Amino acid sequence: MEKLIEFIEKGKPFFEKLSRNIYLRAIRDGFIAGMPVILFSSIFILIAYVPNAFGFFWPKSIEALLMKPYSYSMGILAFLVAGTTAKSLTDSVNRSMPATNQVNYISTLLASMVGLLLLAADPTKTGVATGFLGTKGLLTAFLASFVTVTIYKICIKNEVTIKMPSEVPPNISQVFKDVIPFTLSVVSLYILDILVRHFIGTGVAEAVGKLFGPLFSAADGYVGITIIFGAFAFFWFVGIHGPSIVEPAIAVVTYANIDANLNLMRAGQHADKILTSGTQMFIVTMGGTGATLIVPFMFMWICKSKRNKAIGRASVVPTFFGVNEPLLFGAPIVLNPVFFIPFIFAPIVNVWIFKIFIDVFGMNSFTANLPWTTPGPLGIILGTNLQVLSFILAALLIVVDFIIYYPFIKVYDKQILEEERLGTTNNELKDKVAANFNTEKADNILKKAGVEKTEAVKNNITKETNVLVLCAGGGTSGLLANALNKAAKEFNVPVKAAAGGYGAHREILPEFDLVILAPQVASNFEDMKAETDKLGIKLAKTEGAQYIKLTRDGKGALDFVQKQFQD
Repeated sequence: MEKLIEFIEKGKPFFEKLSRNIYLRAIRDGFIAGMPVILFSSIFILIAYVPNAFGFFWPKSIEALLMKPYSYSMGILAFLVAGTTAKSLTDSVNRSMPATNQVNYISTLLASMVGLLLLAADPTKTGVATGFLGTKGLLTAFLASFVTVTIYKICIKNEVTIKMPSEVPPNISQVFKDVIPFTLSVVSLYILDILVRHFIGTGVAEAVGKLFGPLFSAADGYVGITIIFGAFAFFWFVGIHGPSIVEPAIAVVTYANIDANLNLMRAGQHADKILTSGTQMFIVTMGGTGATLIVPFMFMWICKSKRNKAIGRASVVPTFFGVNEPLLFGAPIVLNPVFFIPFIFAPIVNVWIFKIFIDVFGMNSFTANLPWTTPGPLGIILGTNLQVLSFILAALLIVVDFIIYYPFIKVYDKQILEEERLGTTNNELKDKVAANFNTEKADNILKKAGVEKTEAVKNNITKETNVLVLCAGGGTSGLLANALNKAAKEFNVPVKAAAGGYGAHREILPEFDLVILAPQVASNFEDMKAETDKLGIKLAKTEGAQYIKLTRDGKGALDFVQKQFQD
């Protein structure tokens, strides 16, 4: 097993490079920026249809009233994401552009949205058809944003712009500078629409949907969901942030399927689409990547080693809300040959069982988008509108995951017990995890729980220092930011920390003196350094068990910050 993992790790540089691809990142960050719209719309879905589980149905007039906010938010998601994706891609492009000759992200945002309207919104007798401005038009939204930003980059880089005299105010000059790339972008997309309609007979959005339709259908089958969700866990296990690679590839179909399921349910039909955002967050990654919801409880209740029991106690609460880094890096589970099989296999079995419930027992799939920090069982129940089968499914998945992990946890506990008996510690695996992950936050959680002990270090920061902690989605970074703020207040140190998600940080970046990268985004260090160096900001990444320690050791976290400013 160890040789297999070593072989797999040889491909890590390629996958890390893939995860940093600016187009994949733009898709991911574009969705993250649009998440408030998605969550807002789901509120009305829950209000409108959860009561159905109790035999109560709103009158049609009230149902239409409740669905109006959904239609005017989720119903134009592609239109909004076209802009947010273009903005995110522009930010990435600007990192390689001179600071004095940047692409205007507001202009690319507007051009992409106008371009999408040309590609997806057909005129009707009474207005404009909006069928492809929602989830059905997401692929076209990405196409519009990629074409737009590419044309802008070429124009700005080669100075194909209208240049105004130096006496003209900069804001006015910028308007004229954007005229040519804006025009070329929109006209290019319009020409594409004309050509597609001439040769294919449909608009671009409809043509793209037909082209990828068979692929989306295949992704909903057993083979498709096995490959997709197995990849999530596989990449994480070997030290790569899996969602950075997999999520952009499936984002379109997951949100489109949620919308399709809702329409099927409203029509009284079976909502049978498997591949949804809810499936990913609450079935496959119930308790975090690897379906680890039950694992901290197992560490507490069936392990005999003191260390494993302490890790279980320290990680049970964050894991319940989908933040399982203390467990992944504290045990550790990632890069640990003992846990390779259950870490990959449990998520796959979970989604197989879910598909059986949908296909065989007639359960409706997810029809609402919920925050990823919703506890897994609650997410299953609410996301599928409180069906009786959803309660059974949630309980069954917990039992199945317990059975899958049980023999491997017993084997690992036996190893740790032997180390405790001999009074020795094998740090080779910990060091390996530390070299591949940013585990500072997880280390701090375990340290506070008594798993690790550190010496207090005097902190001599004397001027106000703003620290930004970045992780993949802004969730786990909050643990370290909170630890820093709490310790700074306790010891009267002028440090203020904030948490954020990588990709959504660029507007606020100039306000900070130090950026700390959490383990999930540590592979983005070089890209981030290009941004921080331009602004004269310090940058640090945390490794392995270090991150767990810092989230629970305020003094240690302050000392870590202090060291970044030492020459």
